[in-house]
Amino acid sequence: MEAARTVKDVSPHEFVKAYAAHLKRSGRIELPDWTDIVKTATFKELAPYDPDWYYIRSASMARKIYLRGGLGVGAFRRIYGGSKRNGSRPPHFCKSSGAIARHILQQLQRINIIDVDAKGGRKISSNGQRDLDQVAGRIAVAI
Repeated sequence: MEAARTVKDVSPHEFVKAYAAHLKRSGRIELPDWTDIVKTATFKELAPYDPDWYYIRSASMARKIYLRGGLGVGAFRRIYGGSKRNGSRPPHFCKSSGAIARHILQQLQRINIIDVDAKGGRKISSNGQRDLDQVAGRIAVAI
């Protein structure tokens, strides 16, 4: 019999797609009114093209907390930050939106995927770990 698959055993891209679809199907995450007009960072020119970007970002953040707990809003601002292009001047690193990161963390906390870590940041809850491992197991079986 094969050992149970975890999030670490599957492709990150496949996992995030599958977990985002799982979050959308479950209907437990409430989309804020501003998801269709907001930019994800000050260095972006346009809002995301994908209408499901909020679920994809939520799945990605849940995966990152699973792999390395203790991440907070500031850490996610750095992770999803990027290069601000200043025209003819040199580009510089710029952080992403903190409001989006904070809102997603609050949503994941509300549906009991993550908990507040005593040392700071967030950590995965036992329900969240089971949930993410189930999705990873389904991906491993499909491959």
